[in-house]
Amino acid sequence: MASQIIAIEEHFTSPALRDAVAPRPGPIQTMLDDMTGRRIKDMDEGGIDIAVLSENNPAAHNLPPDKSVALAKASNDFLHEQIKANPTRFKGFAALPLPDPKAAADELERCVTKLGMLGAMVMGTTQGNFIDDKKYWPVFERATKLDVPVYIHPSPVKPAVAEAFFKDHAAPLSGAPLGFGLETLTHTFRLITSGVFDTYPTLKIIVGHLGEAAPYTLWRTEHNLEKLMKMPRSFSDYYKTHFWLTTSGAFSNSALACAMAEMGVERVMFAVDWPYINNALGTKWLKAAPISEKDRELIFAGNAKKLLKM
Repeated sequence: MASQIIAIEEHFTSPALRDAVAPRPGPIQTMLDDMTGRRIKDMDEGGIDIAVLSENNPAAHNLPPDKSVALAKASNDFLHEQIKANPTRFKGFAALPLPDPKAAADELERCVTKLGMLGAMVMGTTQGNFIDDKKYWPVFERATKLDVPVYIHPSPVKPAVAEAFFKDHAAPLSGAPLGFGLETLTHTFRLITSGVFDTYPTLKIIVGHLGEAAPYTLWRTEHNLEKLMKMPRSFSDYYKTHFWLTTSGAFSNSALACAMAEMGVERVMFAVDWPYINNALGTKWLKAAPISEKDRELIFAGNAKKLLKM
């Protein structure tokens, strides 16, 4: 079995960002707030050695620029203190104040060079804009310079999309069952068609949930898109060169097989999506998945160590 298990999409909420918006009291929020008790207990019960933590509250993406910058810095400083207090169990991704793209790039550099963080997590759209908008490219430029990945996490779909796609009986589909995946898949494909990877040819992007169906639909997307637009490289080449996937909240043998077949095992990393998913559920699944022990070691820890330089 795996000699080490690293989970890289594990969430928390900082006091600064939690208090900046209307709180959501309940058991999930209690777990997001916890940094030492239930969190460590659940890691131990699931056999997880290291959790790469990321801010779960997307408020920094949707507040005025000055407030966003202050709150993102406060969140990152809070996370840094938690990592210092528990350095063998915690690592971190930075929260970015994307309403001010230049400040977001500077905050990414501060977090990586001063606070030891491993990259950044972007919580979906920013004030309704997708991350491929050129005003956010300074973040990609800085991530490329620092040689760290940007992890794109879902956010709720835009209200107009929710109204058109998910009203009435379909309302429950608007979040994690379907809407979140559509939102992140759209980020993924828009990035490829935007030209950002031609400008920054070593840019690295991580997407959870085994790619939000991208590996499954890759051939069809490329086959039809090449009739409609010309790009310097094939759609699938951009995807397989610039993207890494995690298992967060997607514990399916068939989905894993598809991701590995399209991307290669070296592009797949373990994640749980705690506290929304139980740690033990994820580790138990991957320990029993019908893959080789070598591949299991790579997914559980080896690939994350290489990409994140751990």
